[in-house]
Amino acid sequence: MAHAVVNGVRLYYEEAGQGLPMIFVHEFAGEAASWAPQMRFFSRRYRVIAYNARGYPPSDVPEDEAAYSQQQAADDIRGMLDALRIDKAHVVGLSMGGYATLHFGLTYPTRALSLVVAGAGYGSKVEEREGFKRDSATIVERFEREGMAKVAETYSMGPTRVQFRDKDPLGWQEFRDLLAKQSAKGHALTMRGVQMQRPSVYELTDRMAKLEVPTLVMTGDEDEPCLEPSIHMKRTIPTAGLVILPKAGHTINLEDPDAFNRAVLDFVAAVDAGRWARRNPDSISSSAILQTRKP
Repeated sequence: MAHAVVNGVRLYYEEAGQGLPMIFVHEFAGEAASWAPQMRFFSRRYRVIAYNARGYPPSDVPEDEAAYSQQQAADDIRGMLDALRIDKAHVVGLSMGGYATLHFGLTYPTRALSLVVAGAGYGSKVEEREGFKRDSATIVERFEREGMAKVAETYSMGPTRVQFRDKDPLGWQEFRDLLAKQSAKGHALTMRGVQMQRPSVYELTDRMAKLEVPTLVMTGDEDEPCLEPSIHMKRTIPTAGLVILPKAGHTINLEDPDAFNRAVLDFVAAVDAGRWARRNPDSISSSAILQTRKP
């Protein structure tokens, strides 16, 4: 079982393949094993790494809430690259991991070959912020009172998770079982320090407008909380493309692994070939047929 010491915390990781590095950053309800379809697919072409975030055994679970933050999550990606002596990597993140990937790109752009920001943005809209924090506080209280297995029963049945269960009941069962075995303490600390404190996507607008790292934004069309933030990221990041998977919820890498893998492969292949460019400014116009940009 491989561990790397990252910013003073032991993080468990898995690694396979050879070639350009690609690192996967999991969601709140996931872990390194949640990237199994991507690890198998991309290890044919890339050196792939997936790791468990702090708070997710067999990684360490620091007791201090101050050890968990959105910036710390981004710093841990950098720390994992440092520990494995990787200068630059393609970084692929889902949900909580997508937020960490975005912050990594904003903070350490020279360390990223590309960014895949998938299923990110829940709780970003102004009208959702209070509800998001209230729901998150409820989940924290349940982790502490009921334990991991009990909370996993309902968390895995959320409105953006049922699509996975409907399409692939066996895959969804495996996802739920992995979640049920995780640490209630680690999840409560992560929810308090990372999820509830993270900035809205819209608060990052000025920083995203300066981001030059090739970026692919992805979401499912039934992942309602992430749809509008994903479009905002696409419109704001000058190097961004957007993929919306049809009839898909939140856990798109597991729910639709073939479509997810193909979209990411096409993206990183274009980046590796030097064919992923900034958006042509002439495509931005208030008219559907006329250019309105001044030369």
